[in-house]
Amino acid sequence: MEQERKALLTVNEADFERVVLESKRPAVVDFTAAWCGPCRAVAPVIEGLASDYADRVTVAKVDIDDHPQLAARYGVRSVPTVMLFAQGGVKRVYVGARPAQEYRSGIDELLH
Repeated sequence: MEQERKALLTVNEADFERVVLESKRPAVVDFTAAWCGPCRAVAPVIEGLASDYADRVTVAKVDIDDHPQLAARYGVRSVPTVMLFAQGGVKRVYVGARPAQEYRSGIDELLH
């Protein structure tokens, strides 16, 4: 369990570019909010992805209430929104709670 917490990063405006956009690895970013019920349902799935892909993918979360500029920059209008990034750009967007396999399929495509 402790390993999962370490694998999932929390990012903000100050480190988003370095951690996500400049990453040599694909990145999964969960735009979330504490008040969001579906976000709480997706959280364990995102933590599982962070653990399972720890050596190949950067997995991070952004609290849209704490960092509204990031949410606005990427057009996040609803949470949860999970975005897959590679080579500095958005490659795939999932709006709403999705099954783990849907995220895994998108990640696997980026890795191959």
